[in-house]
Amino acid sequence: MNRILVADDEPSVRDAVGYALKQEGFEVTVAVDGEDADAKIGSNAPGFDLLILDIMMPGRSGLDICRDVRARSPVPIILLTAKDAEVDKVVGLEVGADDYVTKPFSVRELIGRVRAQLRRRELDRSTSATEAKTIEAGPVKIDLARHLVSIRGEPVNLTRSEFQVLRLLAERPGQVFSRLEIMEELWQSEFSGDVRACDVHISNLRQKVERDPQDPELVLTVRGVGYKLAEG
Repeated sequence: MNRILVADDEPSVRDAVGYALKQEGFEVTVAVDGEDADAKIGSNAPGFDLLILDIMMPGRSGLDICRDVRARSPVPIILLTAKDAEVDKVVGLEVGADDYVTKPFSVRELIGRVRAQLRRRELDRSTSATEAKTIEAGPVKIDLARHLVSIRGEPVNLTRSEFQVLRLLAERPGQVFSRLEIMEELWQSEFSGDVRACDVHISNLRQKVERDPQDPELVLTVRGVGYKLAEG
């Protein structure tokens, strides 16, 4: 049974989300604010399979918790953000969140996002266990079994989302992938959210793999279509 932490200072959100997740067969722990969430997550790798964190909470914000957890664990994290809070969404993805849901939201939508993240986590595990191959595309080298990436011989530390995007592009250098195709690769299912989230993932990836992220040589934009990895 997958264990999920739901941290939100609004009782109505906690109750609705917690109830719906339990009905779907998940084991749910709730936290009433950032400090409570911190205490229940603990200082080591979280004993949860997924975290749902409200960005704006008394004590510590969801962004702060996300940043701290991501530094030590790849556990999937979904952030809950206020309506139209574009800055929060961008910052959330930058600090390592895997997805975000905007309030007010449908509980069914959130459960769909939860299932998508858990599917992706299982796929990551099964891929690592069964595939011992390495992808090489120009200066990019990806060790799938060990989840390691090097660019021009230098190791690069990527989040799981960044790793998945780079892997997709590196498997077919020169092929253009649309934003929707990239997001569906991240979700491992049909994607119904805002495809502009793809641009944030690409921007974060470029910060780590490009000599000059403002003038990319590897991860290229194909205007009006999407993105590709440079050939050769």
